[in-house]
Parts: sequence; C-alpha cells; structure tokens
Amino acid sequence: MQPVLADVYAAAQVIRGLADGTPLVPSPYMSVQAGADFLLKLENMQPIGAFKLRGALNAVAGVGEAAGVTCCSTGNHGRGVAYAARARGMRAVICMSELVPQAKVDGIRALGAEVRIIGQSQDDAQAEVERLVRDEGLTEISPFDDPLVIAGQATIGLEMLAARPDLDTLLVPLSGGGLAAGVAMAAKAIKPGIRVIGITMDRGAAMHQSIKAGKPVEVEEYPSLADSLGGGIGMHNRLSFPMCRDLLDDIVLVSEEEIYRAMQVLYYEDRIVAEGACVVGLAAVLTGKVKLTGPTATIVTGRNLDMDMFTRVMTGQDIRLGDKVINGVKYDT
Repeated sequence: MQPVLADVYAAAQVIRGLADGTPLVPSPYMSVQAGADFLLKLENMQPIGAFKLRGALNAVAGVGEAAGVTCCSTGNHGRGVAYAARARGMRAVICMSELVPQAKVDGIRALGAEVRIIGQSQDDAQAEVERLVRDEGLTEISPFDDPLVIAGQATIGLEMLAARPDLDTLLVPLSGGGLAAGVAMAAKAIKPGIRVIGITMDRGAAMHQSIKAGKPVEVEEYPSLADSLGGGIGMHNRLSFPMCRDLLDDIVLVSEEEIYRAMQVLYYEDRIVAEGACVVGLAAVLTGKVKLTGPTATIVTGRNLDMDMFTRVMTGQDIRLGDKVINGVKYDT
C-alpha cells in the first residue's frame, strides 16, 4: 500500500532525535539569481551525511526478528541501512555496482556492514540482494520502493513546510523516486497547490524514462557527478513509480556541465560541501530550466563524495566521466 500522511507523522516519531530537524537556510546568491526566496534543506548535516538515514531508520525499525537486512545502493542508502542495523545489533549486507565511488564503499564498511560489489549496474547488484533474501533469509530494505522508506524520506517535506508554510515550489533530486515520492505526497497532502518538480541528470535518468514509457524500463547507467542519482527503479516497482508519475508536476534534466557549475556555486557562494546530486535543483534554476513563481526550497541531499573529484571541480580542472570529458572552468567570484 502507498504510504499516506499518517504514516509520515508515525515515521517522524520513529526517527525523532536520530535523524530529524536539519536546518532550512536561505541562499542569498540563489535568491538573487532566481528572483525569489531560495532555501536549502541541509540533509548533508545528518549523522551519516545524507537524508537516506530517515527512511533506513524507519524501515529497519519495522523489521522483526530476522537474520539481518540487505539492500542495493549507490552509497547513501547503504550507509543509512548500515547505521540503522548497527544500532539494533543486526547483520547488514550492502550490494553495490562497480560504478559506486570508493569513498562511499569505505564509509559503509566503517559502519560495520558487509559490502558486496556486483557487476556494472544496480540491476546486477539487485540480483545479489534477491539471492541473499532467498538463500540466507535476510530482509530487503529497498532504497525507494518500500512504504516505510518513503514515509521516512517524506518527513523532510513535513519539516520544510513547518518552517516555511509559504513555500511555492519544491525542487527534489530524483533517482529511484523514494525521496521525490515521499516529499511530494506529504507536501501536497498539507498544501495541495504546492509545485513539486523532480530534477535529475540527463544521462541514465531511469524514473524520467520510465514515466515517459508509461512503465518501469531499464536504462544504461553512466558515470556521473550526480552518482547518487544513478541506478534503475526496478522492473517490478510498486510504489515510487506510480507515486512520482501521479504527484510530480514536472521532471527536469540537467547536464554534467550544469551540475559541475552548480557544485561550484553551492561551495563558493554558500560554503557548502555537497555531492553533485544535491545541486541539480540549483542547476535547473541557474540555467532557466525552472522558472520560480514564489519561495522555493531544494534538498541538499548528502556530503558523501569523492573529495579528490570535488577538489578538481572546485579548482576548475577537467573531469573524465567514463567516455565523457567535462572541460573545467574556474569559478569567477
């Protein structure tokens, strides 16, 4: 069953004191550029450095006596599950593809979880999750297609509207859709007229392609500065696909060059270290792909990034992403 607003309030009680209450702060630079109040929800301040802790805590709390938990992850969900499982003394096995940056793999292992690197795509890693569930009795915690995960992520929407009831638009990074589905559901239940736009990279955008096709589809995955937005949505997606299809007002795609520039803006103008996935909302506004009609907020989803790559972006160096090269440009302050 799709989660509803009551489930979000219940999730808020479960995570209270553990993964709630991150700041919602104005970005003076972006407010000038956008011509409207532009706010940043700082989920990079969570204990694991990412919003995924909310859904993981809520979902792991719902697991009874079990051999352990497992999940497929591009990094931050795995870190959240590892953190939540360790707190409950449970085994956690996190399955990831070879595209996941080593920094994220190391961060999960540091939390005591077992990491398995499987294949070149999240679909390959998901196959190992299904084997662990079948053969070893682990409970799967989906990064996006789980009602407890979606309800946990939706608490971000509650907090944003509690802090700024006048918000007109929410710009939400979009991958498998757990965050976008949850935030859109909660926000529209509280304020039906609010606009919620999913933002993602223009290569390997699984949810965007699936909504265009009218059903979940597989997409080729590419290395990206917004690596947290990679991966498929699952061919048997039950929740996040229909919720994103029905609740998002639009989906906007941004290029790697636009993400590169927005990462520089967030760092040099707001002094925030964040992953490429965090800045897609800024990129959409800076390029004019989204026009603001009133106070707007986006979610700075996490800070668990490859610092060598981050340093290269901040110093205007060229970046190679697989077969694609982004020509570096120094930021003019």
